[in-house]
Amino acid sequence: MGRSKLNSKTEREPSELLVLSRISAALSGLWDLDAILGVGLDNTLDIMNGTIGEVLLIDEDTGELSHVVHRGLSKEFLEKVRVNVGEGITGSVAGSGKAILLEDISSDPRVAHRDMVTSEGLKAYICVPLRARDRVLGVLNVASRVPRKFTTSDMHLLYAIGDQLGIAIEHARLYERLRKARERLRKLAQQNLEAEEEERRRIARELHDETSQSLSGIALQLQALIEMAEISGKENTEYVAGLKKVQALTVQVHKEVSRLISNLRPALLDTLGLVPAVRQYAETILQPLEMEFSVETKGAETRFTPEVEAAFFRFIQGAVGNIAQHSKAKKATIMLEYRPQEFAITITDDGQGFDVSEITDVEESGRGRGLFSMRERIGFLGGTSGIESETGKGTIVWARVPIGQEFEYAEDKSSGS
Repeated sequence: MGRSKLNSKTEREPSELLVLSRISAALSGLWDLDAILGVGLDNTLDIMNGTIGEVLLIDEDTGELSHVVHRGLSKEFLEKVRVNVGEGITGSVAGSGKAILLEDISSDPRVAHRDMVTSEGLKAYICVPLRARDRVLGVLNVASRVPRKFTTSDMHLLYAIGDQLGIAIEHARLYERLRKARERLRKLAQQNLEAEEEERRRIARELHDETSQSLSGIALQLQALIEMAEISGKENTEYVAGLKKVQALTVQVHKEVSRLISNLRPALLDTLGLVPAVRQYAETILQPLEMEFSVETKGAETRFTPEVEAAFFRFIQGAVGNIAQHSKAKKATIMLEYRPQEFAITITDDGQGFDVSEITDVEESGRGRGLFSMRERIGFLGGTSGIESETGKGTIVWARVPIGQEFEYAEDKSSGS
């Protein structure tokens, strides 16, 4: 008889390990809380040969246990049975962290909703705490409609399952908090970029309407004074030379202001669209460096919303700026492809290149900020981007943005090209 019990115990232990391994494998990779609890409950019911079960989690604000997932219970039971921590069998397990296994719950004096338990026909009953780091997060209930005696091994196994589920719940909650925090940061970053774009537009407009026009007026007035001095016949060489010097300086400042306006918000981006604005910007930045460049397009050009076009332009602006500042290239190509399902940007240069693996974060010096900002702008549009480069072999900067039903198009204001 003793040998028989020993054999039974020896045969059961691997089975318990197998059960825990199976549950662990089932939970692995799951981050959705409902999915985790559903898998945990289904596996527990399968192990215990049960058909009725539920998982209740503690609401930290109210102290009430709420039904999250359930199997085999009536709608009436789920609607009417409300339990607080410390109340009844389920509440006492949630409060104490100690499991309760009953052969017949209907006859236990601790039952809080006896009428509903009787109506549901519940007999054998297991209530196990779901714990993580000595904190009870909820309970797992398994029941059947026939009485059953539970063993010490059943208790140990269910405790282990409860601990596994508790840790999985905590991880899922941490993951969800992290996801929400990332989403908040993403929205904040997007709002900052939109605010930055609007501020750029405002400053560019004011510079154009006030500063640029004032400088043009000063230059014209100086030209008129020079012509008057020359016509009067009483030309003062030093006076005229001074006027010409001031006029030349005014013209130069006007050009610099125009360049700033173009960098802040090129007028062509709002009027004719992305392609003309990119051509103008590349010409302004790369032509003075005597760099050979081209802006090419494939597919039918399409106007997007101002926000989307601004994001594309800033991405290209960042790449072209890096070419001008760092590449020492002789040739650059900007390719814009209007594909049926996506918009693609590819910018290549034959410059000195660099080791991409060295740019892993934004450094205190600011190195890497531009690249990460470019990637963020494309990411906000649901796209992907990347950089391919090797020292001495040039650089390729690319972006791909899907064009789906939810992608907004703007009214076409271009004259066609």
